[in-house]
Amino acid sequence: MTHDAAGLIPAPRHDDSRPDRAGARIDPLRTALAAAPGTEGVARLLRATLGQALGLALPDGEPGARDTVTLRIDAALEPEGYRLTVADGRVEIAGGTAAGVHWGTQTLRQLLGPDAFRRAPLGGAPAARELAERTVTDAPRFAWRGMMLDVARHFMPKDGVFAYLDLLAAHKLNVFHFHLTDDQGWRVEIRRYPKLTGTGAWRERTKLGHRASPLWDERPHGGYYTQDDIREIVAYAAERHITVVPEIDIPGHSQAAIAAYPELGNTDVIDTASLGVWTTWGVNPNVLSPTDNTLRFYEHVLEEVLELFPGDFVHIGGDECPKDQWKASPAAQERIRALGLADEDQLQSWFIRHFGRWLAERGRRLIGWDEILEGGAPGAPLPEGAVVSSWRGYAGGVAAARAGHDVVMCPEQQVYLDHRQAPGEDEPVPIGYVRTLEDVYRFEPVPPQLTGSGADRVLGAQANVWTEVLEDRRRVDYQTFPRLAAFAEVVWSTLPPSPARDFEEFEGRMEAHYARLDALGVSYRPPAGPLPWQRRPGLLGRPREGAPPIV
Repeated sequence: MTHDAAGLIPAPRHDDSRPDRAGARIDPLRTALAAAPGTEGVARLLRATLGQALGLALPDGEPGARDTVTLRIDAALEPEGYRLTVADGRVEIAGGTAAGVHWGTQTLRQLLGPDAFRRAPLGGAPAARELAERTVTDAPRFAWRGMMLDVARHFMPKDGVFAYLDLLAAHKLNVFHFHLTDDQGWRVEIRRYPKLTGTGAWRERTKLGHRASPLWDERPHGGYYTQDDIREIVAYAAERHITVVPEIDIPGHSQAAIAAYPELGNTDVIDTASLGVWTTWGVNPNVLSPTDNTLRFYEHVLEEVLELFPGDFVHIGGDECPKDQWKASPAAQERIRALGLADEDQLQSWFIRHFGRWLAERGRRLIGWDEILEGGAPGAPLPEGAVVSSWRGYAGGVAAARAGHDVVMCPEQQVYLDHRQAPGEDEPVPIGYVRTLEDVYRFEPVPPQLTGSGADRVLGAQANVWTEVLEDRRRVDYQTFPRLAAFAEVVWSTLPPSPARDFEEFEGRMEAHYARLDALGVSYRPPAGPLPWQRRPGLLGRPREGAPPIV
């Protein structure tokens, strides 16, 4: 059985293949695995994945020997770059770091055919796999290649999170932005404040469809991850060279926290003790109070978050914070006067800057949605080192980059994957503009306004998956795939400018990739449209017509 030019996704920089020449044979009875120093973790994962899928024992072998897959570090390669060589009965994967070696193993999996993505061999004696002679030399365009998953609106059980980490790894994506708190649920155990999950992780019912829908699911909904669950998720991600970036929303999107601890809200304006976890969607007026008690509370929360998530970045939200309660609150107004601030916008900026400094003192970097640029002192609205997630378009990212801040591009008009994939009545709960597979493939993370050092401030991009209308993993799969495959190529591969990209060629490679998604059990949207069980007739969405603006 030969698996050769089987449509690598994302496309590598250089792929010199000779399909007419035998390169190596992956044989369950003979093939060994040699892990040079620094690659032991990659070898362990490769044995677990390829071993389970294809019935390979992969015993220890000698580096460079025939019938051996050799893993090694080559410092001459880029840190996440790799070189995969198949020749003379040998397979060698060299990487600039262990991460590069790991990405090379993902390419090897693709070359071995879709069955390499299964959990067990397909019956009978495991078959040998023939690989043609080939050299793949590759490295990513961007350092930040991410996906955000919102588990606050609809909780995803832990096994689903593991499945998504596997999917990110298979597509050479390396950042998992974990949206853990919002008005509709608090999903991470904080031992100092047990009511955050005891009360805040559960809502009485759930709006079905867009917030204008008259329909409700009257079942309670919720769930959360224990601290040990989080440690397990972070370790699982780290083994796949994925950084988990937690998001704890401050100061808006906080009703679940206020429902658990009413003193966090603006008690001089509303009866916060009467608030429950929010059951519908949209921008919520109930925001945190700007008190020392609130600051200390969230510092305590973040102390536990930092213990759980060792990465550099902590996302603190900062978006969609209505100021009406602060305007009506004597306590908030006194705080504005005491701090010498001009208005409520500067009060929000004070919140952000406080936690930016707090995180920096602990060696971490604040990242937030592009509203964190607003309300600050002229020329210096953000703490040094803060990063902006540009979601309302490109403009926030452009402004941040020009002000000397790093940027992650995730404009909603281009890469919000909860937005619909096609026009027509069959798309389930249609939200936003139509964003087809081709539209995502033509997404360009660096806008033309940014050149030189400004363009260098773009760390990369991420696709965001919000789950207000995605009630379970199958719905998340439908909205996310196959578009995440196109996104992965955009952020990994060195592609031509957007209009010059060969989408037909990409579609051709996707024919092989759909079989991999099938093997992984992904309920993606078929190219011909949704299957009957994927539709949601009668559930109101909020479609937007026309081409999305470039803003």
